[in-house]
Parts: sequence; structure tokens; C-alpha cells
Amino acid sequence: MLSLRRHRGVSLIEGLVALVIGGILLAMALPSFSAWITGTRIRATTEGLLAGLQLAKSEATTRNTQVRFQLTTSLDATCRRTTTSANWVVDVVDANAAADSVEGQCNAAPSDTVAPSILQLRAATETGSGALVNAGADQIIFNGLGRQAPVVVGGATNAVTIDVTPITASGRCLSAGGKITCLRIVVSPAGQVRMCNPSAATGDQQAC
Repeated sequence: MLSLRRHRGVSLIEGLVALVIGGILLAMALPSFSAWITGTRIRATTEGLLAGLQLAKSEATTRNTQVRFQLTTSLDATCRRTTTSANWVVDVVDANAAADSVEGQCNAAPSDTVAPSILQLRAATETGSGALVNAGADQIIFNGLGRQAPVVVGGATNAVTIDVTPITASGRCLSAGGKITCLRIVVSPAGQVRMCNPSAATGDQQAC
């Protein structure tokens, strides 16, 4: 005679226990995942700024003239220079004005000859959001030798740093006791452009 087997399902209590355990594991993993997402956004923003600086330097040496990298509030007719934005514009500096600007003209068609002589631009949204930019200058000019040129005629050139950090609500940098790797771009007076990690130990290749 065949015996019937009773198939036992998952009880309500077992299901609740599984949900509680899953919730605890998710809560433990969430901060690390959030830090990873923020770190990814910081790297994307930094690499976007780095690309603009390298383009400006390359165009300056290729054209043997001054080419400028500028940070702007937007890329339309209301744009102004700023030190806290990831929007950037690369333009040729007019021969008669070392202090000229693309301010209010960021929506002009790219042109090698017609002012404001914009070569390329990029919106902050192209590299995502979630990162704060704090630059030591709102513009950097490279000369035909690829070196930094003074923004003001007769002025001096200094190393310029651009720090990219998380939005306050999204966490803190490793250097401040947080879990997020923040990044920095350093442009030397000689024109060297490099990305580095402010929290890296001295002697590390990634150190600033």
C-alpha cells in the first residue's frame, strides 16, 4: 500500500525570521554600498575635470598659443566663472586680453576664430551628480609650452588644486575619519596635471 507524504511548507514565523535576518544584513551592507556609490561619483567628476585640463594643455601646445580651462556656473547665456562647479569650458585666449572670459557666452557655437573661441565644453551632469567641487582658481591658462600662464598680465603662477568631495549628507572623506575616498587634481606652475588621493600616505604613488 502506498503511503502519502505530507509536504511541509514554510511557516509564518519562519518567514518572518528570514525577513528580519535579511533586513539586518541589508542594513549592515547599505553604508558600504552608499560609500561605494558616492566614491564612484567623485571619481567620475574628477576624471571629467582632468579631461578638460588635459585638453586645454594639449590644445595650447598644439596651437602654440594660450588656451584656458574655466569652471562655470552653467553652460548657457547666464554662465559665470566659479570655483565650485564641475561645468567646464575650454577656450582660446584672445591675443589682446589675458583676462577675457566666456562669461555670458557659454552657449556660443564652438569656433577657433570667432570670440569667445570655445573649443569644447562639458556639463557637470555628464559625469553625474553627488560630488562637490572646490577649486583654488576659477580658471587656469596654459601657454604654448604647456606651462601655466598668469591669469593677470605680469602676475605670478602658483600651483592650483581642485578638491572633489561628497555632498555633506552623503558621508565624509577618509582624511576626516569617513569611509569615502576623496580626490584632488593638482596643476603645477610647470603645467603638470595629476589626480591624487589626499588621504594616501606619503610615499604612495597616489599621494598628493
